[in-house]
Amino acid sequence: MTMKKVDVILAIDPDCEKSGVAILNLRTKKMDMYNMPFPVLIDLITDLQLLVPDTLVIIEAGWLNEAHWHIRQGDSRRLSASKGNAVGRNHETGRKIVEMCHHFGVHVELVRPLKKVWSGADRKITHEEIAQFIPGIVARTNQEIRDAALLAWHHAGFPIVVKPKQKGTQCSK
Repeated sequence: MTMKKVDVILAIDPDCEKSGVAILNLRTKKMDMYNMPFPVLIDLITDLQLLVPDTLVIIEAGWLNEAHWHIRQGDSRRLSASKGNAVGRNHETGRKIVEMCHHFGVHVELVRPLKKVWSGADRKITHEEIAQFIPGIVARTNQEIRDAALLAWHHAGFPIVVKPKQKGTQCSK
């Protein structure tokens, strides 16, 4: 099976309010990162597909995981239900993005979330960690943007090297 030539990876971490979006140029390793509401994201996908036909859209598809437990010991029933509702809304947003891609004839790949092996809350990647291996990353990022950027970078096969944090020092870039 031959792989389709890809010039750009558009990675999406779906969120019901604003999805994290990373656009990675594979030749230059330049990455643009955004938070976008659903309608603006769909416009971006269709516009980018027209401008750069060799774009691969990848979506973090948490709904492919067997379990979706996001509760901690001591969480109340109300908090557990709220977390489950939020996760479900985000998953449905992801499914709708996939549906819209199919509607517009955009090739899309679903990717399971990457393992959480970082030093941030819930073992998620921090800005300081991702800034060590993605050149020119914007000054401030949120978790959705970092997850999308990490997904694009990993999918491209680019190296992910993070220096361990030493006590009393900041991570170096």
